Amino acid sequence: MKIGVVGLPNVGKSTLFNALSQAGAESENYPFCTIEPNIGVVDIKDERLDVLAKLFNSKKNIPACIEFVDIAGLVEGASKGAGLGNKFLSHIREVDAIVHVVRCFDNEKIISVYGSVNPKRDIEVINLELILADLETVEKRLEKSQKSSKQGGEFAQRETEILKMLYTALEKGQPVRILLQKAKFSAEDENFIKSLFLLSAKPVIYAANIDENDIGKEDNEYVKMVKEIAEKENSKTISLCAKIEEELINLNPEEREMFKAELGINESGLDQLAKAGFSILGLMTFLTAGEKEVRAWTIEKNSKAPQAAGKIHTDFERGFIKAEIVNYNDLISCGSWNVAKEKGKVRIEGKDYIMQDGDVVIFKFNI
Repeated sequence: MKIGVVGLPNVGKSTLFNALSQAGAESENYPFCTIEPNIGVVDIKDERLDVLAKLFNSKKNIPACIEFVDIAGLVEGASKGAGLGNKFLSHIREVDAIVHVVRCFDNEKIISVYGSVNPKRDIEVINLELILADLETVEKRLEKSQKSSKQGGEFAQRETEILKMLYTALEKGQPVRILLQKAKFSAEDENFIKSLFLLSAKPVIYAANIDENDIGKEDNEYVKMVKEIAEKENSKTISLCAKIEEELINLNPEEREMFKAELGINESGLDQLAKAGFSILGLMTFLTAGEKEVRAWTIEKNSKAPQAAGKIHTDFERGFIKAEIVNYNDLISCGSWNVAKEKGKVRIEGKDYIMQDGDVVIFKFNI
């Protein structure tokens, strides 16, 4: 799961990235501090792995992970190259989803590029830049497609139809992700749209960056504004204080939990983002366990057993025979794989089995 962290300059974007990844991205009080995208790979906390590691006496514990890409602050005109915009926009093309950090606090000491705090305006600025960049992409592709469709071919004609729909939506200021939710596209259509790598097609998680004094309180007016926008476009919103998240990450686990309790923080920003990311991208986790290692594997929901096996190795999918599967809770209550097998909790599943979150699996294959 690769997530790009975006936002206008000085909204707390790089501060949040530091907290999430401990990668130490610069976070100065002026625009364009972040020139190259900082990248941090973060483990996703999964207590099930610790339990399985004890059960199987495993030597390694390998959780699923998220790769965060800290993309430099976008500004108005980025789609035309303003503020090195073209370079920054190209980094967004490579991610699965976007975390859009929105400033939801007042602080005269931290300069706003527009001189005031206005989440609605800030969201619109970045959305517009992504839309304008997509318009250019779609327009170029449409010119080629129209030439091809004149020569005949059912697919070329359908391609032209889809591109016209995309262009119309973008011209009205509608991100492609909204069109994908409203229009009834076939799987083939969606694969074609995916191949265009459109920026506004990326799912969005809005991270409302609040002041530390607002932690644990009712949403302020800025956060309410963000949530209203997110609700309309079926996006996710999380509320956090980037400054406090960065402080938390420098504490040892015991101190961190005490500090969180004092502040009334139930979930860290990373935990919130992991949940929102899995939800918005339609992901889930299955587990493998043995003496060598316990490991969490990330797959799309509704993946079949051979596809899940392919996440471990392509040979597993190619030569898939069957899967021995037990639900995590059943395995723990039984105390061992053998007892679970004796009690009939371990099932033999074939190629059509739809994987479930928390499945503990042994794949059988032959090449």
